[in-house]
Amino acid sequence: MAGLQSDDPVYQGYAEAKRAEFELHKDSGSDDHVVSSAGDHELDGIHDGLEFPTEEDKLTLRRVADTIPWNAYLIAFVELAERFSYYGTQVVYTNFIQQRLPPGSRTGAGGRDGQSGALGMGQRASTGLNTFNQFWVYVIPLFGAYIADTRWGRFKTICVSVGVALVGHVLLIVSSLPGVIEHSHGALACFIVALIVMGLGTGGFKANISPLVAEQYKRTKLFVATRKSGERVVVDPTLTTARIYMYFYLFINIGALVGQISMTYSEKYVGFYLAYTLPTAVFLLCPIVLFIGRNKYARSPPSGSVLANSLRVWRLAQKGRWSWNPVKTWRNLYADDFWDSAKPSHFRGEARPKWMTFDDNWVDEVKRGFKACSVFLWYPVYWLTYNQLNSNLTSQAATMVVNGVSAAWASTSVLSRRSRSVSSPVLRRWFGQPLCSITFTSATLAVTMLRLARMRLVTS
Repeated sequence: MAGLQSDDPVYQGYAEAKRAEFELHKDSGSDDHVVSSAGDHELDGIHDGLEFPTEEDKLTLRRVADTIPWNAYLIAFVELAERFSYYGTQVVYTNFIQQRLPPGSRTGAGGRDGQSGALGMGQRASTGLNTFNQFWVYVIPLFGAYIADTRWGRFKTICVSVGVALVGHVLLIVSSLPGVIEHSHGALACFIVALIVMGLGTGGFKANISPLVAEQYKRTKLFVATRKSGERVVVDPTLTTARIYMYFYLFINIGALVGQISMTYSEKYVGFYLAYTLPTAVFLLCPIVLFIGRNKYARSPPSGSVLANSLRVWRLAQKGRWSWNPVKTWRNLYADDFWDSAKPSHFRGEARPKWMTFDDNWVDEVKRGFKACSVFLWYPVYWLTYNQLNSNLTSQAATMVVNGVSAAWASTSVLSRRSRSVSSPVLRRWFGQPLCSITFTSATLAVTMLRLARMRLVTS
């Protein structure tokens, strides 16, 4: 993966089209393109000595991704280990909570033809605790991100979160040990505490690991490079960042897939204590890798959270726009000038709030951010059904004849999660627009759930 990496065929076609456009522009006699040179750019220690593209280069040369720094791979490996540990334990929660301890078993293992279980609390309790766990690990990142932005920075927040999550993993092991697992009330109490503690660690970790991996690549400007073949290309930082995240999510999916498949069989043939201990052992790699690379990671100091100021701006923009008439309120809140009253240029002298330390452009960015968030308003509905689907599929698989195959694996919920790494690029290539891909995926999921519901009615 060293060296310049080839760009996507879409960008190759785009470069060819731009080259033809430039040739047509040149043949028309126009010669108003601007030549860029190193002298046009300030020395910053990151882009020094690079050749920057002219307007002609930007239109005619193929664009490629730059070399990915190795410290980004270290962070991706940390994420792999964390996802292995999280999904490896989470995939056996349903059977641990719902099913009873098999007769004569002290570990919860069901064996080839038996059903693994521990607490015997039924499907309603297992679905409820699984749903709470999903809610918890998605809410805590809000606080983890705020602490990182205002107090500790991303790297320190990640290190502390790993330590907290490790405590939760240990508690999870304790809840499944022989001698503890036989006492369902004590095991349940320990298990719930483990979920809460692990959620705190996972939330602080997940909020900061993705931004940290992107921070490892510092270049932000286009520059020209010559490949071994002699071809001159434009190295695009945007493509490089996209490539970093592509590998980052590849590591995530590898960790999650291996963790889920292996732990379902550990649960079935050995017991829950092994299904919780092995992910903990893999998770112990996180602090080791973080310590080894502590002097290699690019870190950004805390610079303050934009969340508080964004909410202040939003609240300020709403002043005077609410009415007892809902139609009038709707029109006021969606008026074209809604954000104008919250811009700094709207205030003069001491009338400007002390917290307003930004300019009008920053308010425009907040506007775009809130507009983008409207897409996510449908996500709670999606995740509510999706999480119910996963938990209930495992419960349904427990009633089937699986002939030695783990029930959690037979539920196909493992594959359904990981198949997104394959389907997402395909859908982007087919539809182009993200909203079209989201719509198609949601419709497909709805049809699938209806089909599964029919199967459940037939088998019940």
